[in-house]
Amino acid sequence: MRQRNPLRTVGHAVLVLFTTVLLVAIAAVGLVFVVLRGPSPSAQELLTRSLKETSAIGFIPDLFLSAERVDEIMRYKETVTETEQTDTSLVTISATARHDGSAPEEGDGDAASGTEDDGDGVELIGITGANYRGVLLIVDDPFRVFVGTPDTFGGVGLTLQQMVDKYDALAGINAGGFYDPNGTGTGGTPDGIVISDGVMTYGGAGTVSTVIGFDGAGVLHVGRMSGQEAKDRDIRWACSFGPALIVNGEAMTGSEITASSVNPRTAIGQRADGAVLLLVVDGRQVTSLGATYEDLISIFLEYGAVNAANLDGGSSTQMIFDGETMNVSASVIGARPLPTAFLVRR
Repeated sequence: MRQRNPLRTVGHAVLVLFTTVLLVAIAAVGLVFVVLRGPSPSAQELLTRSLKETSAIGFIPDLFLSAERVDEIMRYKETVTETEQTDTSLVTISATARHDGSAPEEGDGDAASGTEDDGDGVELIGITGANYRGVLLIVDDPFRVFVGTPDTFGGVGLTLQQMVDKYDALAGINAGGFYDPNGTGTGGTPDGIVISDGVMTYGGAGTVSTVIGFDGAGVLHVGRMSGQEAKDRDIRWACSFGPALIVNGEAMTGSEITASSVNPRTAIGQRADGAVLLLVVDGRQVTSLGATYEDLISIFLEYGAVNAANLDGGSSTQMIFDGETMNVSASVIGARPLPTAFLVRR
């Protein structure tokens, strides 16, 4: 009986795999070409904005469209304003809050299980829409939510799992943006400012950005401000990204909101009773294309948010709760290192 050559078998398998990957790539390029160069301006604009929101593949529209057309499609981002100051009187936090807002030490924390609706003040809810699915974590006590960071900035950040482990947190989501040229950033250099336990650990008094953070009274502030303004408002835990989605109970309606594309999203909000809403929405999947900013606003309004803001999304979008990852990451290279995360203490 003739024996098969194992090297030939392996070579055949590699050839089949390579051919399959090549055909899928060609099909994907063909689909992008059809949409970007096809007869539908709305489809062209939606795909261009979706791709331009990413770090790694934001260059693709430039391969198929003129620079003038890309600029025209993306011009909507120039009209955004986020200057209204958060009205702290709209949020009334119970005096029975269990925590004082200080950061937990590594390895510190009680034995609370944090399972869904288990009486520990944390509830996990599945979210679905026409084009997306996601998860919402409701934390009754805002003093349990804080910003986690690596030990130092400028190098390699920490994955969300590493952040959770470092602080022995019950849960966490990715938070602020970071320097990420062409999707190759190491997650160690934040955008804007970072405030940790009242100390501005990144950025300065004159740094202006969309700030998302909690003051000493547990109230979430969202909007564009300088580092000095954040300090004047007693913001104790903060990062930078945006845009703001809901301010003082009013949904934002600027062109960046109404013309946003579908993508994986991470966002944070707060109800009038102080409860914090942590949201992640999957994207770039057959079963969940992603959410627009208007989708996020609708979710937050449904769950009573008076203030809310978009956080870094795309390949960074992730939620961990009680030791498990709650969503399907869009990253093809595994969990991305981050400079900041919103964490929930036990």
